[in-house]
Amino acid sequence: QVQLVESGGGLMQAGGSLRLSCAASGRTFSSVVMGWFRQAPGKEREFVAAISWSGVSTLYADSVKGRFTISRDNAKNTVYLQINSLKPEDTAVYYCAAGKNSVSYGDYGVFHEYDYWGQGTQVTVSL
Repeated sequence: QVQLVESGGGLMQAGGSLRLSCAASGRTFSSVVMGWFRQAPGKEREFVAAISWSGVSTLYADSVKGRFTISRDNAKNTVYLQINSLKPEDTAVYYCAAGKNSVSYGDYGVFHEYDYWGQGTQVTVSL
């Protein structure tokens, strides 16, 4: 059993910064790809960013490149998402997810390559 617990969301003003955290337990965290997805009201869940087990490889959605940074600390079983220059369109519930074994780089953004999900943390950005 794997548990993922996100934190760090909140109500923010546009232009600000935020760091989301996802604490993992119950699995060999350091050996799997970790990802962040988000779901805005009335929209489907979409890929945001992912990071390889070593932290060497990362992938970002085009919409967040240059503003979002994913990182991980395997010693703390935690993955982070730094969000800068917040925009109202970043408003969503943000979910972290643990990838299945041996997710290839080309599949980092594929929803079905992740088999464990957190409960989500709400990020609301106002003008």
